[in-house]
Amino acid sequence: MTTAAESTTGLLQSAAGNTTGLVQSAAGSSATSLVQSVDWLAIAPPVTVAVVALVVLVADLFVPAARKSLLGYGAVAGLVAALALIIPLHDGDRSTFCLTTGTRACSYTADHFTLVIQALVLGGALLTALLSIGDTRKLPAGEFWFLLLSSAAGAALLPAARDLATLVIALEVASLPAFALVGIKRGDRRSSEAALKFFLSSVVATAVMLLGVSFVYAATGTLHLTEIADRLDDVPGQLGTLAQAGVALTLVGFAFKTAAAPFHFWVPDTYVGAPVPIAAYLSVVGKAVGFSGLILVTVVAFPSYADVWGPALAVLAALTMTVGNVAALRQSATRARSAVRLLAWSSVGQAGYLLVPIAAAAYAGNRQIGSTVAYALMYAVVNLGAFAVVALVARTHPGNRIADYRGLYATRPLAALAMGFFLLCLAGLPPGIIGLFAKVTVFSSAVDAGLGWLAVVMAVNVVIALYYYLQWTAALFRGPAEGGTEQPRTRHRAPAPLTVAIVLTAVAGIALSGAPQTVLRFADVNLF
Repeated sequence: MTTAAESTTGLLQSAAGNTTGLVQSAAGSSATSLVQSVDWLAIAPPVTVAVVALVVLVADLFVPAARKSLLGYGAVAGLVAALALIIPLHDGDRSTFCLTTGTRACSYTADHFTLVIQALVLGGALLTALLSIGDTRKLPAGEFWFLLLSSAAGAALLPAARDLATLVIALEVASLPAFALVGIKRGDRRSSEAALKFFLSSVVATAVMLLGVSFVYAATGTLHLTEIADRLDDVPGQLGTLAQAGVALTLVGFAFKTAAAPFHFWVPDTYVGAPVPIAAYLSVVGKAVGFSGLILVTVVAFPSYADVWGPALAVLAALTMTVGNVAALRQSATRARSAVRLLAWSSVGQAGYLLVPIAAAAYAGNRQIGSTVAYALMYAVVNLGAFAVVALVARTHPGNRIADYRGLYATRPLAALAMGFFLLCLAGLPPGIIGLFAKVTVFSSAVDAGLGWLAVVMAVNVVIALYYYLQWTAALFRGPAEGGTEQPRTRHRAPAPLTVAIVLTAVAGIALSGAPQTVLRFADVNLF
């Protein structure tokens, strides 16, 4: 009996051991299958900028006050390194943080769309850094460079995001440091007011967008954009209204971020209250972030609702370009900071042009998105150049009125020629051929999509914009006003980084104007 009992006990222990081993083996196998591999090269550009931001913040503790400019040069070097890391990714075929169970949906994709937008935002951040070196004497240097790099890291992450969670996080990482950058001028009431207005409007936009994202998730059960696109085609009837509300609220949230009318009210005061380099950053990088997110949610996640967001974006485009150009037309040349205010309203009008191909994509397919990206690249180069000249003039004319630019050619001929070229590019007139061709691509996208009425509205707005662009350009080459009381100009040597920024944007604009057909080819490429 004892032997039998021992034998039975041994068998039970053996069976229990085998069962435990099988469970542990299965658990280990399951755990292994859920581990996501990380492609470090794919995520290198935003990670590099984030690491440099932390290094600059720590270095600020040890760098003496007299050598704080070294932090700026460190930030420039980090942005150059991040741009260089885009080159090995040029094939556009890398993805990481992908699901390992049943689908290949990924949270981060380095496709051609991602790489182009990353080059745009990192290049814009680099030029902003060049504008800021030497202009941060009265600002806390360490905090300034840390905030700028942190925002740039979020901006570089956003175009690669392929799930709503990553998209929202990247958007906020890009936006939150920008609030502080706008209000970083301590003791300046205008700067604080601008930061508060920017913060409140952005918080409202984020709240609306998050509500829409939660509705979309409730209706589809997934956050990955490609999975959402598949499941929105087959939403249960009782969840249809929830899905529609989610799509609408998500689009409204991004309309705030892109400064589309009527959600544009924060733009002029924010640009005027911010330091000039930060106004330049918001006008280019901030716009690129908003439009990248809008493109991803419309074209990638919500294609089945194209009959809803297509007409809505077309109306927003017409309203935005009209409001922006009419408001810019009404700016007084003698009003304080009218130069920045006019560029702010001009950026609202340009946002309307950028919306046109996205609306056209609802009718004519994803290839229209290339027109938006091509126009954004042209706009980034020439608008940053215009802000660079504004920053130069502001060093001797803190009021920064348009009237202060009268006769600029007499004292700074190269700066005046560069500014005239940038303004003519924005207007779409020779010798700024690149501006003309970029507008032609946007106009063509509207016509190809059957949006003839929107093309007509755009043509009218281009004519309206000619007046204030040409008026400013003409002032650069006029002599002093008769009987004027303006102070004679004192020529100061511009900081080398500021001069480099003006030269880089001018050379890039001239090179693009010399080969405008590249814009047409670029606009015809499917970036996804």
